[in-house]
Amino acid sequence: MNRLLYVIPLLVLVVVGGFSIAQLKQVSDGKAVNILPSVLLNREVPPFELEPIQGFSQGFGSKDLMGQVTIVNLFGSWCVACQAEHPFLMTVKEKNLVPIYGLDWREKTPDAGPKWLAKYGNPYTLIGDDPNSKAAIAFGVTGAPESFIVDQKGIIRYKQIGPITPAVWRDTLWPLIQELRKP
Repeated sequence: MNRLLYVIPLLVLVVVGGFSIAQLKQVSDGKAVNILPSVLLNREVPPFELEPIQGFSQGFGSKDLMGQVTIVNLFGSWCVACQAEHPFLMTVKEKNLVPIYGLDWREKTPDAGPKWLAKYGNPYTLIGDDPNSKAAIAFGVTGAPESFIVDQKGIIRYKQIGPITPAVWRDTLWPLIQELRKP
């Protein structure tokens, strides 16, 4: 009976650990990156207007997302996952695949985002500053990075939670963008 008291907690730990490892594997394989669906899917981008980040002449707003398929990417210089995602976003920009609009979220200082972009490169068509999370809240953001695919009519068609990786791009985002561009 005493052995059973030691074995039961160990079995519970093994089962919970197994489920956790399975979930982490799915996320790393790009299979579970959209676990929390957005209530905004298939709805218009909420109206917003963002000031430019320090040193830039133009921010952006919801009206800038009209007329072409775009990506809205929420990032912050403080975000480790955003740093991991950034080189791939630079590749997307260099190949001129789709306009990416940056939403610089909750920087500790006004110059943090601009310094980070100066160091790593700027993949964004336009960048807006969201220090108080007004646009992030309107989009229903849960954390950084998050990206939204917006169609030509300003309708949100997909929410990517977590970094855009080559696998996520190849398997999900790029096929969707190509489909949305069809007449």
